Amino acid sequence: MDTQRIILLLIFSFSLVMLWEAWQRHSAPPTVPEQAGKPAPVTPAPSMAVPAVPAVPAAAPTAPNAPEVNAKAALATVRTDLFVAQVSSQGGDIVSMDLTGYRATEDKQRNFRLLDSGEKHVYLAQTGLIGIGLPNHRTVFSLAPGTYELKPGEQTLQLRLDARESNGIRVSKLLTFRRGSYAIEVAYEIVNGGSNPLGAHAYFQLTRDGVAPPSETSTMSTFTGAAVYTDVGKFQKMTFEDLAKGSVKFETTADNGWIGIVQHYFVAAWLPPGKGQREFYARPVGGGLYSAGVILPVSGIAPGSRGTIAATLYAGPQEQDKLAALAPGLDLVVDYGWLTVIAAPIFWVLQWLHRLVGNWGWSIILLTVLIKLMFFPLSAASYKSMARMRVVTPKMMKIKEMFGNDRARMNQEMMALYKKEKINPLGGCLPIVIQIPVFISLYWVLLASVEMLGAPWVLWIHDLSTKDPYYVLPLIMGATMFVQTKLNPTPPDPIQAKVMLAMPIVFTVMFLFFPAGLVLYWTVNNVLSIAQQWQITRMIESGGKASSAG
Repeated sequence: MDTQRIILLLIFSFSLVMLWEAWQRHSAPPTVPEQAGKPAPVTPAPSMAVPAVPAVPAAAPTAPNAPEVNAKAALATVRTDLFVAQVSSQGGDIVSMDLTGYRATEDKQRNFRLLDSGEKHVYLAQTGLIGIGLPNHRTVFSLAPGTYELKPGEQTLQLRLDARESNGIRVSKLLTFRRGSYAIEVAYEIVNGGSNPLGAHAYFQLTRDGVAPPSETSTMSTFTGAAVYTDVGKFQKMTFEDLAKGSVKFETTADNGWIGIVQHYFVAAWLPPGKGQREFYARPVGGGLYSAGVILPVSGIAPGSRGTIAATLYAGPQEQDKLAALAPGLDLVVDYGWLTVIAAPIFWVLQWLHRLVGNWGWSIILLTVLIKLMFFPLSAASYKSMARMRVVTPKMMKIKEMFGNDRARMNQEMMALYKKEKINPLGGCLPIVIQIPVFISLYWVLLASVEMLGAPWVLWIHDLSTKDPYYVLPLIMGATMFVQTKLNPTPPDPIQAKVMLAMPIVFTVMFLFFPAGLVLYWTVNNVLSIAQQWQITRMIESGGKASSAG
């Protein structure tokens, strides 16, 4: 078998796998219709009789559809050490959230906006109660507009909103913000001043359009959609496209778990506390919007008594260690796909290196060196095989000239030559095949890790998660690939030789738009490979010349 054909096939296969992983791993979110910027119309709140001590039944009460945002509603601005959020008097919804530790993809002068009431996206955190006369996310609460700031030395900040009393029932909504945390506790206090026992349900939902985030590009397609986790169903993802088709199946009832919406680098999720009956839902609500939420039962409240119901909203970056501490399975939103078993340890090592050197760029370089050392014996075997092929290339060309018209005889003579020179035609290929899963895993680690977002390296590289602004690294990477190509044995087939020479150009064009962190890894790997291959080739060719002279 012709070794060059195998190598060429492997290179193309690896390229296709990377492109497939990058572009097709998840279905691209559907294009939002023209009315996507227009929220769904207001529909009447449901009226239903709820038992005094309700449990979520097989068909739980349905949360109201997403409403039109009331532009005249009062807004309160909440500032913590990690974000700036706006809370609307309509429903007490969180209608915007700017993360002060991250910069917007399209404008580095602005903070990254996760939740949004319509400036770039529609993405709201909404809650309400289900029951006769109870407030939902369309109800206007009393709220003093202004700025509420978590001051130095304070650990918590609480915002209280009161609904108008109805039938003797008083409801207050409390939002509790904590220093150093993206988690917000949202609770209802219900005082039953009526004469009858009160039963109700509470819903906590996220409403979002189906538009992909700005970090989504044609070369970096990541998952955007809803996700739910339960002990039974584990981690289940739902694209907006599937939600629109109504073709989604997931665990809807459980006594544990959470639900949220995932996008590149960030997640917003509702985390009900502890164990307790709950029902999850995810559905289109019209106008290009989708809602994902959870319904919780409120324990029966006797006349003259009070009750509470609460859930935690996490809205922030996908920091794996912190997510895992908040709720079981929440760290799974950082999804490495079918290579998680390899990618997870790679990320752990990358984090460990970062704690040592304090820079993600140098951490990537050190990780590349470690991976290269781990595969050193396999790489050495590969380069030795290719070096021996270089030595016998003249003999291979001669065989081709002699038996070019007799394919069977030519292959027979080639195999005899391999046997005589003790060359394994697959020796240069198998090590590459073994390393491919590691390369793809590292690709996804660098692509999916929010730690790379806005992380600088040196000089002009100010963000390892975006492309090199001056394309210097991709050009250097292409040059190193060209050097590698010249170190490889020349294919006897002229067409193959031209294709091999074209590969550095193809990869350079492809890598022009890849994140700088990925290009940095590939470039360093190429440089190390060149050094190793050059040394091995020099030794074997020197030995071959000495043997010929002898």
